[in-house]
Amino acid sequence: MKRRVVIVGGGSAGWMTAAYLNGALNERGENPTVDITLIESPDIPRISVGEATVPSIQHVLSVVGLDEIEFMKAAKATFKQSIRYQNWLFNDDSYYHHPFSRYRVQPIDRTGRDWLKSDRSIPFMETVSAQPVICDMARAPKMLGRWDMGAPLSYAYHMNAQKFADLLRDFSIPRGVTHVLANVIDTDVDESGYIQSVRTDTERDIAGDIFVDCTGFRARLLGETLGVPYEDYSNWLMSDQALVGRIKYADFYPGLIRPYTTATALSSGWVWDIPMQDQRSIGYVHSSHFINQEDAEKEIRAYEGKHGGQLETRLIKFHVGQRQKAWHKNCVAIGLSGGFIEPLESTGLYLSDLGAVMLAEHFPYTDSAMETMAFRFNRIVSNRYFEILDFINMHYCLSRRTDTPFWQEVQKPEHITDRLQAKFEFWKSKPPSASDFDDQAFPNGAGNIDRVIAGCDPRSPVDAAGLWNHESYEAIMYGMHFCGSPLAPPDADAQKPRVMPAIIRRLQAAKQKLPPHDLWLRNILGAEAFNYSGYEPAGWASATSRPF
Repeated sequence: MKRRVVIVGGGSAGWMTAAYLNGALNERGENPTVDITLIESPDIPRISVGEATVPSIQHVLSVVGLDEIEFMKAAKATFKQSIRYQNWLFNDDSYYHHPFSRYRVQPIDRTGRDWLKSDRSIPFMETVSAQPVICDMARAPKMLGRWDMGAPLSYAYHMNAQKFADLLRDFSIPRGVTHVLANVIDTDVDESGYIQSVRTDTERDIAGDIFVDCTGFRARLLGETLGVPYEDYSNWLMSDQALVGRIKYADFYPGLIRPYTTATALSSGWVWDIPMQDQRSIGYVHSSHFINQEDAEKEIRAYEGKHGGQLETRLIKFHVGQRQKAWHKNCVAIGLSGGFIEPLESTGLYLSDLGAVMLAEHFPYTDSAMETMAFRFNRIVSNRYFEILDFINMHYCLSRRTDTPFWQEVQKPEHITDRLQAKFEFWKSKPPSASDFDDQAFPNGAGNIDRVIAGCDPRSPVDAAGLWNHESYEAIMYGMHFCGSPLAPPDADAQKPRVMPAIIRRLQAAKQKLPPHDLWLRNILGAEAFNYSGYEPAGWASATSRPF
């Protein structure tokens, strides 16, 4: 008998899960071994903000069976090659990049150590990656014709998440996924705590063997029905809401489509700026304890500039943290029902991606395997939440801004996770390297963090660099001037940083061969062309002059 998977909730989390499971377990419907049903409410408003991804989304598209061009057209997607952080170190329009591609010196990479010994007059990532400059030139990561520039550039996407969900729905239903439009009004749980079925307002009971909770922050199954508690991370990430809006290019087009996400620090948080084919999505992630909604509105409108008064915004509240277990009994939470970390490093869709991939890899084909698979799934997913928490926490605590109470507060030691503090102490003695992520048994006791919760894995969390390795830490740390110790000055006789010759050659080729991002979108995807509005948003800093 086929195993029955019931997914409660649609949106990008629900449809990504349905499509991926169908691709991985049913060979896209060609060899069905699992029945997949998705129940989606027709009454819940669909909220779409522009979202950015990490490169792992390409694996999801491949398993699902979606062609990249088809996906980009349907989801109004653009390329994302980096995140540009502006005003995070000081409130002075300075910025640095965290790109996806980097040159690696073989057999031993000493670029970080060499840069620390230099006068640091060139940002570290620009000495080892061409992508920051390619981004600031607003070039696509692909050529219009056949690629002949050596190793390809890594990239992810910006997209309209609602259109992405629609694409996955329309792709999956003809390939065997059952779609039910109804509201879940009750849940049947047996005496051992396993969900047997859900009841809908169409008076239909839908039974299953595995239930996937994609009901968002409400966590209708895992939280409300099964009572799995929520761990609060607000001590380390203090923002609790976002003001979001969108600017259509038909109304205001800034003259280009940037091939990266911009994260600009404001007085009490930061603004994301995500470019899609037809509009920009912006959102002010901030702490309600440090700024009221009226003043937050003023700041996001000032960021947008002279037409900011016409910006329509809505407020989204959130609670940073994770469920103590993402998989309990036969219920798995994927997406916001399992937890939320603010989207500074584009991990919103990634966590749904991770949940779907891990569920397929740990799929319980028998009831006897349920507990074993749940244990391992929870370990992997929970550790990834801790990895993301630490990495995003780092952006705040390395700031040297003192211009507002918010930035003064986030730098205090009590708002830095124990794991991150241990890493910093260790990296005062040596630059980060791959072996630092084998475990967290650093000399100052980083392996002694307790997280003993009844019924959960009692071992301390381990950052295994599943998402960010030592190179990503270098990008942020050196971009934020953690140089052995915060803001340690270079030697008086230090030389200029050495830019890898391969980087210079790639930049020279990029200027000749890589088209402007908007031109690639028009020529390859048939994206609409827009007329320049004669302005750039006030929050955009221009690229500085380059030494290349």
